[in-house]
Amino acid sequence: MMKKLLVISLGLLLFYSCKEEKKEETAQTSAIKQYSIEQFMDNENAYANGYSPDKSKVLMTSNRSGIYNMYTVPASGGEMTPITQSDSASIYGISYFPEDERILFRMDGNGDEIFKIYMKDSTGIKALTPTEKVRALFRGWAKDGKSFFYGSNERDSKYMDHYEMDIETFTPKVIYKNEDGLQFGGMSDDRKYIALTKAINTNDSDLFILNTETGERTKVNDTLSGNSPQDFSPDGKSLYYTTDADGEYSRLMKYSIAEGTSEKVAERNWDITDFYLTHNGTYQLMFTNEDAKTEMEVKEVGTGNVVDFPEIEGQSINSASFSRDETMALLRAGGSHTPTNSYSYNLKTKKLNQLTDVLNDEINADDLVSAEVVRFKSFDGLEIPAIYYQPKQASAENKVPAMVWVHGGPGGQSRQGFSSTIQYLVNHGYAILAVNNRGSSGYGKSFYKMDDQNHGDKDLKDCIAGKDWLAEQEVIDGEKIGIIGGSYGGYMTMAALTYAPEEFDVGVNIFGVTNWLRTLKSIPPWWESFKEALYNEMGDPNTADSVRLREISPLFHTNKVTKPLMVLQGAQDPRVLQVESDEIVAGVKKNGVPVEYVLFEDEGHGFVKKENQIESFGKIKDFLDKYLKGEGQQGMDTNKSGNVELESSK
Repeated sequence: MMKKLLVISLGLLLFYSCKEEKKEETAQTSAIKQYSIEQFMDNENAYANGYSPDKSKVLMTSNRSGIYNMYTVPASGGEMTPITQSDSASIYGISYFPEDERILFRMDGNGDEIFKIYMKDSTGIKALTPTEKVRALFRGWAKDGKSFFYGSNERDSKYMDHYEMDIETFTPKVIYKNEDGLQFGGMSDDRKYIALTKAINTNDSDLFILNTETGERTKVNDTLSGNSPQDFSPDGKSLYYTTDADGEYSRLMKYSIAEGTSEKVAERNWDITDFYLTHNGTYQLMFTNEDAKTEMEVKEVGTGNVVDFPEIEGQSINSASFSRDETMALLRAGGSHTPTNSYSYNLKTKKLNQLTDVLNDEINADDLVSAEVVRFKSFDGLEIPAIYYQPKQASAENKVPAMVWVHGGPGGQSRQGFSSTIQYLVNHGYAILAVNNRGSSGYGKSFYKMDDQNHGDKDLKDCIAGKDWLAEQEVIDGEKIGIIGGSYGGYMTMAALTYAPEEFDVGVNIFGVTNWLRTLKSIPPWWESFKEALYNEMGDPNTADSVRLREISPLFHTNKVTKPLMVLQGAQDPRVLQVESDEIVAGVKKNGVPVEYVLFEDEGHGFVKKENQIESFGKIKDFLDKYLKGEGQQGMDTNKSGNVELESSK
């Protein structure tokens, strides 16, 4: 009898102990306010395009209306005034004209990436470049402000020629006819020299300087290396460029055109990614990619003194754009836990004015999560960097599910920037590990080249090692880990579900490549100058490489998929065609596993319209709640006004 009472007492003790623990977990979780997808997508994405000629106003591009439109805001701060009200195609501002308030902007066909350049003036809107099947990209204003430059494939769909257009008659003239498949890298103020590159592979390229007067082309580099032109000196006698010729990371060099010699200007323990001089050459700006975070250094050229900008609490300044007279600068500042805002800074008075406040007023900034850089060992001992977001409600007692997030590319990088999508998922209790697997940029050229013609193998094993790292964390439920990614990340999702079908519990494929043979043959024509380099990394589908490319294409191995899959796609995508997603969905459905498909008729390679972002990312969470958390049917909606197609199969 005493033994029975003892067992009952212990049982009651365990019951009440578990009940108290459950209360603590509930209290901890309820302390974190959770926000809807509508609230997160109502974080505004806005950025400054430049000052008006008198510097009283700033041209802005913002998605506050639901799609991108142009606005103006006083340089001293205040309300934004809309100047376009498109409700279909997104409009992206370029700049004011240098001496009047006419405006240049660009627009494509709902994500088809065939951009056109337009002008807005007091009489309305005028197309300045051909609007039928011709791509045009702005390349800067002339020194005197009387004309601007742009690239266009009007002559040949495969090659971007270099044009100049005066702003009185808007008559274009060709400055450089690109018949050799080279890539434009800048032009000297006097138009005498043009920097050009020829991609050898996705890391290495040859750098040339073209004399437009004589037609002579001079090669700058003497070794196979990664070379990128940055800016010509104001006097046109030198070219600044970055190269990784003598090390793992890109350093800044200065090439004397007359002497044909190079000298080192700056070197860091990370890649120097960008460098340029302001309009009159008073300031120089240098940007470094330091562990997936942009660091900016601004110096006075004459003195070498560093320009110190004001501290902005909890944020780092990662961009500066100077006015033509160099007295004012537009700054962008943010962090992994806070969206990026724009500021106007007067270098003479030291006055800083905030132009945007993009965080939704309904969201408490304290509920957002800061990213942490972590590193883990992969299957072969290689150290893999990653960006980790841990939900605030996660604990050893309240373990949370997790997703391995894979960036685009190949060769992209997950960065320490703000993502409303990631914050939304983390806010709802999903840990995110954004893996920078081998082949990612930013960690040296050797690391970058490690996945060449090895995709779906070692890079996938790095992602699996990331999953294993997550499972070892005491706050993660190791039985509930999925994988998600867009473009190349979508390919990695499908590779994981196909070639390692038991490693991840769910997969979310956002416009991912599933048939490399087709994708490599159907790349947009304007990628012609880069096609050979891409083939060097991935393989040439027109050669014996096709055997391996078929082997690594998930479409031909869909019978191996056993875990729930969600696929999202834009019908206008020129890079990963809709047929890629159509066919992978059809193939996986035959296995009888859950498949959900969201198709947007009015999006391209990336979803930019707010209503579509709400639809897509809201459905991603519903899918994860149902198949990863196991919370049951979440009510996947039917089509929305014909724009979204949703298919479900069990």
